[in-house]
Amino acid sequence: MVEACAERDVELCLFTGPRGTWDIGAATRTASGGGGLRARGHAALAGCVEDAVRATELGVRCLLIADEGVLWTLHRLRENGTVPADTTFKVSALVGPVNPAAYAVWEGLGADSVNIPSDLGLDQLTEIRRASRAPMDLYLEAPDDLGGYVRMYDAAEFVRRGAPLYLKFGLSNAPGIYPYGGQLRDTALDTARERVRRGRLALDLLARHGADGGMSPLGSRAPGPLTRFPVPERS
Repeated sequence: MVEACAERDVELCLFTGPRGTWDIGAATRTASGGGGLRARGHAALAGCVEDAVRATELGVRCLLIADEGVLWTLHRLRENGTVPADTTFKVSALVGPVNPAAYAVWEGLGADSVNIPSDLGLDQLTEIRRASRAPMDLYLEAPDDLGGYVRMYDAAEFVRRGAPLYLKFGLSNAPGIYPYGGQLRDTALDTARERVRRGRLALDLLARHGADGGMSPLGSRAPGPLTRFPVPERS
């Protein structure tokens, strides 16, 4: 995957695991969702760290994270050089914050971009941007397990209020494919092609609204200076 993406100048972002939904804990199957996708116990935390270290050794420079402790641990490892300094950490939409204070906390823990839920109002987007410089990630079309929202016509206003941000494309009315395996290959490829088509539609829509200027150059990754919590000195 690293080689294929490098050949095409495409960023590869991998999700760290194991996560709560892969664990034996039954609470994630209840209506409350329990601890959700967070890493349960020391062993799961260690597994996420091992995923990150192995991935970055192979050349991956973007990791998706769904646990505050995992993020803080990896940020500290990035600070001490165990994880390469140019590695970026993205907070998953599955634990995305819904208020400015929570968003700022994720930035402080080491996030370089943060997924926010697609059902936030435009004013709430503005409130978050006032509290933090960290780039946002936002599904213009959310998968069904994230609500299935389709907000294509808000794209220009999202950019105006929330930039810098990444506009993302899930698919409503599509089967879930995670955790992925070979048995889902055709479905994964079909949905990937449709996501690309949705991206083209969004770019065309922005152009029609006169909002297609100012996009960062392809390949831009560095978010610029962000506010972090102090990393304690080693004793």
